[in-house]
Order: sequence, then structure tokens, then C-alpha cells
Amino acid sequence: MILVTGGTGLVGAQLLFDLSSAGKKVRAMRRSTSKDSVVNLLFADNRELLSNIQWVEGDTTDVYSVLEAMKDVDEVYHCAANVSFLPSNIGQMMKTNIEGTANMVNTALECGVKKFCHVSSVAALGRVEENILINETVVWKRSKNNSNYAISKYGGEREVWRAVEEGLNAVIVNPTIILGAGDWKSGSTAMFRQLWNGMKFYSEGMMGFVDVRDVTQCMIQLMQKNCFAQRYIINAENISYHNLFNLITDSFQKPRTNIPINKFLSEVGWRAEALRCFLLRQKPFITKETARNSQLRWKYSNEKIKKELGIEFIPIKESVERTTKLFLKEVGAG
Repeated sequence: MILVTGGTGLVGAQLLFDLSSAGKKVRAMRRSTSKDSVVNLLFADNRELLSNIQWVEGDTTDVYSVLEAMKDVDEVYHCAANVSFLPSNIGQMMKTNIEGTANMVNTALECGVKKFCHVSSVAALGRVEENILINETVVWKRSKNNSNYAISKYGGEREVWRAVEEGLNAVIVNPTIILGAGDWKSGSTAMFRQLWNGMKFYSEGMMGFVDVRDVTQCMIQLMQKNCFAQRYIINAENISYHNLFNLITDSFQKPRTNIPINKFLSEVGWRAEALRCFLLRQKPFITKETARNSQLRWKYSNEKIKKELGIEFIPIKESVERTTKLFLKEVGAG
């Protein structure tokens, strides 16, 4: 039996589709408040595959539900995480991403799980110097560019490395920004909604991007090859936000973003957004952390994973076109 946590999320739902398509029997762990929208969208034309998935309610911060979910499990894909850049969510994010991961690896050791894959992030590598090609050998250093999310994912990784020292066969993947169907109101997929609704501004920064299907295929193949006690950056291309936004607006047949946001305007922007959302009781699309990081230029190497698996990544243009189609299929102009 294979256990997947975070089965209703961006990575987890795609992983469930891939595993069930391969005829694998999967147990998917989800919180009671999780929504089925991403799962329903991905399985819309293959509803029969859902019979291969056993759903269980639980939370990684509840060790008893983790223990129950991991009974008779041989392999674990730990995809559950809290992704937020809101100051009000820091406490819960730290609890989920660090304590929740500790519960997962501790229970995996106790239950004799044979294989464990942890979905981390390139944020956990730390961000110290721009315009260098970052690879898996980078050493975490304190930096004002490290977001609270990055700190939480770094803390989660430390729990996995500790469990590896205690005998757990684990591999860590560090994806860049993942493109695919998700919660269109938060995370990386929120920018598709913003650009569909009309957005004229773009930042000057650069980042790595990757299709969710590449992420899950790398995870599955790394587990099959027993690539344990290793970490792998999963990145297709390093491109500017401006170029990415243009790909998205072109795919939507919307006007391109044409107003650059410099550091000064970025600082003004997140403050204005914070005030607007405070008055309207909404969650901001732009926060201090996201505004400042969007001005920076980060580049990530995919040499190690390509050498290990021989993978050819899906072009970001193709990934964008698929994601915009999924967006329009689910929410359209709503």
C-alpha cells in the first residue's frame, strides 16, 4: 500500500492520478476541511481510477491519525504542506511543515515503511546570492531573503535528514514554482486567476518553474530507483516573471502585462494591498515577502535530476497552455 499525504493539493492530486493510472493501490490522507475540486478536475475523464484510492481523514500534526493512516503501508509520499506568506499564518505553517513532517518520519520509522519521499521546495535551500546557478550542494545560511515559508520547509527537511540517519530510506525533492491545477485563489496558481481578471503590472525578478507532471514523475522514478539519502532540485526552466506572465496572458488571449514594478513601487504596492484587504476583510494577493522576492533573480540547476533520470522536462509554454485550459474548464470567467 502507498500512502499519499496532501492528496487534494496541487502535487498530491496529480500524484494520485499518476499512481492510480499505473494500477497502484493508494491510501490518500486528507484533512476534513479539504476540498475535492483539484481531484475532480484531474479525474474528470477517468472517474473509474478513483476506485484505486482509499481516502482517510487525518492531519499530519495529529500523530494518532498519522499512525492510523500508515498501517500496512510500504511507501509514503509526503506532499502535505502549508504554503503561506501571511504573517497571521506563520504559527500554523511552522507547526504543519516542521512538526507534521517530524510526525510523518517518526511514524514511518516505527511502522517499518520501506520508502519515503518528502516534497520540499527550493525555498529550503536558502536564498543568499542572486544570479548564481543554485544546485543541491548549497548550504543554508540566514538571510533576509529567506521567507518564513522557506524557514519552515528547511525545518521540515532537517527532520527528514535526522530520520535518514536513524535508518529511514528517504529522498527529498526540491521543486521550483510548480505550474498546474490547484486552488486558483492561493499559491502559484493564483497568478492565473489574477492574469485572467486583468493585471497590467510585472516585476523584474526571475525564478525557476516546473510542470506538476514532471514533479510527480520524478518522485515516482526516484522511489523506483531507490535514490535514498539524496535531494534533487526539480526545475524545467529559469525565466523572468514578465516572460511567464506574457505566456499566460497570450494563452488566455488577454492583453500582456506592460508596466514594470521596481523595488520602490513594489514596497508601495504591498502596503496598499495590505490596507485594501484589511478594509475588505480579504486575503492579499501580494504580501511583503512575495513583493520583495519577486524583484530578485534566482536560477536553479536541474543537472543532477537530469543525470539521474534522463528526464526531458515539459516546456513551460506547454505547461502554461495546459494550466490555462484547466483553469477555464473549472472556473472560466468566474
